[in-house]
Amino acid sequence: MAMLWKFMRVAKYSKTALSPKVKVRGIPTHSRHSSSKTIPSDFTANVPCSNTVELLGKAYPQDDYSNVTEKILSKVGKNLHNKKHHPLWLIKEQVKDHFYKQYTGRRGTQLFSVYDGLSPVVTVQQNFDSLLIPQNHASRRKEDNYYLNRNHMLRAHTSAHQWDLIRSGLDAFLAVGDVYRRDTIDNTHYPVFHQMEGVRLFSCHELFSSIKDGEGLQLFEQGHRTAHKQECHTMEAVRLVEFNLKQVLTKLMTHLFGDGLQVRWVDCDFPFTHPSFEMEINFQGEWMEVLGCGVMEQQLVNSAGAQDKIGWAFGLGLERLAMILYSIPDIRLFWSEDERFLKQFIVPHIWQKIKYQPLSKYPPLVNDISFWLPFETYSENDFYDLARNIGGDLIEKIVLVDEFTHPETKKVSHCYRIIYRHPERTLTQNEVHRIHQAIEESAVRELGVEGRF
Repeated sequence: MAMLWKFMRVAKYSKTALSPKVKVRGIPTHSRHSSSKTIPSDFTANVPCSNTVELLGKAYPQDDYSNVTEKILSKVGKNLHNKKHHPLWLIKEQVKDHFYKQYTGRRGTQLFSVYDGLSPVVTVQQNFDSLLIPQNHASRRKEDNYYLNRNHMLRAHTSAHQWDLIRSGLDAFLAVGDVYRRDTIDNTHYPVFHQMEGVRLFSCHELFSSIKDGEGLQLFEQGHRTAHKQECHTMEAVRLVEFNLKQVLTKLMTHLFGDGLQVRWVDCDFPFTHPSFEMEINFQGEWMEVLGCGVMEQQLVNSAGAQDKIGWAFGLGLERLAMILYSIPDIRLFWSEDERFLKQFIVPHIWQKIKYQPLSKYPPLVNDISFWLPFETYSENDFYDLARNIGGDLIEKIVLVDEFTHPETKKVSHCYRIIYRHPERTLTQNEVHRIHQAIEESAVRELGVEGRF
């Protein structure tokens, strides 16, 4: 499920997109168990046919929806969650180990299978339609997603694989992978992050067999949709599925963070599952959202060929868990190749206690940028994407510090504060000035703003 995120502002999409002359080479992966091969990360730029982009061995014609940037494409195939001893790999392996040991079938076999090599390029149908997300839902907007074209995109959540995996006959699985979203820029948000999807389906016998006098209970009825159940589900079935889901996730969080962990559930309204909830844990006195979950929409389950079953799904962010568990303060660090960072996670076993030891704290450099917005619709995500495409991971944070409307012309001005900080060395004002100037020039050229530099 696409949890741990809420789609951001809706506005005009950026022109700061991939040049039609960029070609990215790679080898596609296929659905396998967790031991499947990962996508190579050696990418090269060439000049292919005009108006196409080649990614992971396939060519995608560009159109008015194409907005993926070269910076984002350079991340495709890195597969940090499959790099041994990387903190995201450690979190993934811990969750896998817990599910393998905690949940077994009748013959002692592992109940959940794991898929961590699925291609991040999906169709719009997989990412949205299969999850029953309405055509006019804000989550589809190109201001918040990376589209190769109108029909293909970089997945915005691992939920994009739910339908296909259920259709293949699976009743219990975990799907892990990198996901891509245009978003704000700060220490907890990055346009590429990693999710783990969990799905479990139950037959009538599986759900009610342990219930006293449960022989007469049913999964389905012809009822009414309420805030607590779908119209086709019986209340008994929904309550049992909900109880099982919350029990599974509470056990997982307790296993990761230890006994005494405080957990609370918050009702929410995801467009593709009902009823749905978010889990928050109390960590060092602060409540933090760590995942989202819910009872799967029966229409989705039915269309995937499992008409006689009911199920739940959850989605959790690996970065969020790793930042809490290992005290990692900045999400950019997961992409660091500095040995001083990486060697801290080379441990003899996956359950080894680790507390991240900060590298030398390099000073930030702060520069402001102000401009008048164009009269047509403007999106802050367009500016964030443009700045990140130029400044990359040297940009630690961007904050809108001032918004002004001219009393006569009604023109609107934004002032953004850009905080530059290299995670591994001290930046000079000269190199930051060159980057900042390039952002100013590109904002005028690409976004149509009027500079106040």
